[in-house]
Amino acid sequence: MTKPTIATCSLAGCFGCHMSLLDIDERIVDLVQLVQFDRSPLTDIKHCSEQGVDIGLIEGALCNAENIHTLREFRRRCRILVAVGTCAISGGVPALRNRIPVEECLNEAYLQGQGIDQPQIPNDVELPLLMDKVYPVHEVVHIDYSLPGCPPPADAFWSLLTALLEGREPSLDYPLRRFD
Repeated sequence: MTKPTIATCSLAGCFGCHMSLLDIDERIVDLVQLVQFDRSPLTDIKHCSEQGVDIGLIEGALCNAENIHTLREFRRRCRILVAVGTCAISGGVPALRNRIPVEECLNEAYLQGQGIDQPQIPNDVELPLLMDKVYPVHEVVHIDYSLPGCPPPADAFWSLLTALLEGREPSLDYPLRRFD
């Protein structure tokens, strides 16, 4: 019998949710006994397997066209998709730029900032196109579950993953979903 597979992906954010997942400490050994990791910083695999994965954990908001492409590909390959953290669920810190037009942000960062020797807005085909605003992931794809927090505590990851692996509906007690 094959183990269930888990994949993780980070979009626009700080990577704190992945760090919190690692904070399950020695329970990571227990988790590795239960699952096979696919796309993840733990495996350095850049894309999910063609056959897909059982559980996908997505962190970060959508700031550019590449984020949206990555999210849609990830959704297609995940049987269950979990939005992890405030950035994925509501836009988080990246969404603070939503109150300022993109052009104004670019001007401030690249043309008017202190210490800029050759002011110019980057214009390279390799750079992903910025979106008009930052979006939470549920505005682009269907999300099966959300794991709140900035970042969610390690115990919340453990509770959610063990419930899903046991075929139970995840239920987070108040201490696992509150903000300090």
